[in-house]
Amino acid sequence: MFRITKEFHFSASHQLSHLPDDHQCARMHGHNYIVVVELSAAELDANGFVRDYHELQPLKRYIDSEFDHRHLNDVLGHDRVTSEYLAKHFYDWCKSRLPETSAVRVSETPKTWAEYRP
Repeated sequence: MFRITKEFHFSASHQLSHLPDDHQCARMHGHNYIVVVELSAAELDANGFVRDYHELQPLKRYIDSEFDHRHLNDVLGHDRVTSEYLAKHFYDWCKSRLPETSAVRVSETPKTWAEYRP
């Protein structure tokens, strides 16, 4: 199996208001997010690629226009905007456009990652 990854970055705020008041994530706060998309294929295409990296540019445009420097609760329409949820959201978005999508990882901090891999 061949695998490729591409990393994207954005900054945004969110608030997990359903958490107890004394939980730090219950307050509005922000992160410098990292999104890593993984694509897999058993065979390479005629050009020797799983997928040309250039074909991931629509994801960059989507992230830049809809997520960067935004309040994620407003963007996604709810208050459970966790890294886990974002990983699934970006996976679904990518999978519908790039069938080779096999996983998406999202990081809020240098020490934490959430991954969605069906």
